[in-house]
Amino acid sequence: MALSAWISRLRSSSRPIHTKFRNSFSLKHCAAVSKSCAAEVPAAERFRKPSSSCWGGSLLPLAFAVSAGSLALHSHYNNGPSCCESPNVDQTDKRIGGTGSTGYEVKGSLRKVPQELIEELSVICKDNMTMDYDERYFHGKPQNSFHKAVNIPDIIVFPRSEEEVSKIVASCNKHKVPIVPYGGATSIEGHTLSPSGGVCIDMTQMKCVKSLNVKDMDVVVEPGIGWMELNEFLEPYGLFFPLDPGPGATIGGMCATRCSGSLAVRYGTMRENVINLKMVLANGDIVKTGSRARKSAAGYDLTRLMIGSEGTLGVITEVTLRLQKIPQSSVVAMCNFPTIKDAAEVAMATMLSGIQVSRVELLDEVQVRAINLANGKYLPEVPTLMFEFIGTESYSREQTLIVQKIASEHNGSDFVFAEESEAKKELWKIRKEALWACFAMAPNSEALITDVCVPLSHLAELISRSKQELDASPLLCTVIAHAGDGNFHSVILFDPKKEEQRKEAERLNGFIVHAALDMDGTCTGEHGVGTGKMKYLEKELGMEALQTMKRIKAALDPNDIMNPGKLIPPHVCV
Repeated sequence: MALSAWISRLRSSSRPIHTKFRNSFSLKHCAAVSKSCAAEVPAAERFRKPSSSCWGGSLLPLAFAVSAGSLALHSHYNNGPSCCESPNVDQTDKRIGGTGSTGYEVKGSLRKVPQELIEELSVICKDNMTMDYDERYFHGKPQNSFHKAVNIPDIIVFPRSEEEVSKIVASCNKHKVPIVPYGGATSIEGHTLSPSGGVCIDMTQMKCVKSLNVKDMDVVVEPGIGWMELNEFLEPYGLFFPLDPGPGATIGGMCATRCSGSLAVRYGTMRENVINLKMVLANGDIVKTGSRARKSAAGYDLTRLMIGSEGTLGVITEVTLRLQKIPQSSVVAMCNFPTIKDAAEVAMATMLSGIQVSRVELLDEVQVRAINLANGKYLPEVPTLMFEFIGTESYSREQTLIVQKIASEHNGSDFVFAEESEAKKELWKIRKEALWACFAMAPNSEALITDVCVPLSHLAELISRSKQELDASPLLCTVIAHAGDGNFHSVILFDPKKEEQRKEAERLNGFIVHAALDMDGTCTGEHGVGTGKMKYLEKELGMEALQTMKRIKAALDPNDIMNPGKLIPPHVCV
């Protein structure tokens, strides 16, 4: 099929996909962002005064690393982390987590914040704090998180420096009040919930580029800067940060959830792309985890300990990132398949061929249908693979032709590719807007998004088995996969007003997770644990590993104020 005809399908309608689901913040050049770091932030931006109107719009799902709500493990703020509960047992008598550890509505106890703490925070933060109900509701009720909380934070603070974060945390620790670090607020696993109230530390004012080392290809940033803002700043230098999760994700949150994105197949996850970081521990101590050297054998790897800790061990205040050169040339290709298993097998065959692809993304026919309905497009509604090849112009073309041959050997058809900038943007726009297309297809629905990952050799089997279960369900379900590294998502849409639909969504999620775990996979490839995945960790990691994690947590946070109730199941005892 001619590329021009294929592209015309994409451009058949300019009708936008439900803009209410788009991120509300505007991208500004990071040079301006960095410059503004030395300037005063207007009081209207730092301190929202009480208003009769509530926050409008919707939030994108994101996991800000150190964002964390507190699941109620304790009756009072000042209980230590020794409390544990009896495990739940599923229908197959498998221990899957602590009592209430993954309930749809995360419960928690709430007690009044000491007046002394409020006064201490007002001295530390001055105007950069609020107890306004609308602001607290906005921070405590992420609209696109599957899990909900019974309570919201008591106080919101907006620190503008590492020193302020240290003082805030130390003061909360003294009064044994929970801390809920917060960034882009787009978590889909309940990371920003505050079921036990406490203090929400909004890190979005800390978004400076502190230093750029072009010759070393690294950059030092504060945690509140978004990856899209950062790449806008880096572009004039011919550099970019290669991880690309959902729009709105901030660097701090990307660290603490160990996120990745579509480029992970080429560049790795946050684990491989963070050189060092700085964090504030529960007692207020500021710790730097390493130097800027590209490799080091000096002591425990504290950097990797913090990557994926979800705010349970400390608040990230600075990150040094590894950068990459912007590719000289790239080619984006798409190919259709009769079955989703055929598509998954081509992804595996491509990886085994040794070709250095930068992206391999899979969409099922339901997802393509959502894209068509949302945009008035006319793409073939069949399982589809998307590829991106980078390198020199000749090398990118050579890789494209090799993959085209592999696809043809697995029933692939309509293989099209683009090299022109605008055509590539049109093709890639399909994948980037996949989630919003789902919401546009069912605008009154909420979504439960799965996040399993398996060894690549098991991906085709897992997707095939899951697809059969999804298609048999009365719910509307789509499949989106980072097929190059074995990570796949299902967007399961349900009516939040219908309890039977929510339970069916949870059943489907459980089926997919247990299937992945049975294949030596993981319950979460990139979204993190939060409250939603705790019940699966014992099966995946074993009780000994969870007890070791809890001992580390108890050593660094003896009062259990840092993100209590997240990551570690409540039934784990030490």
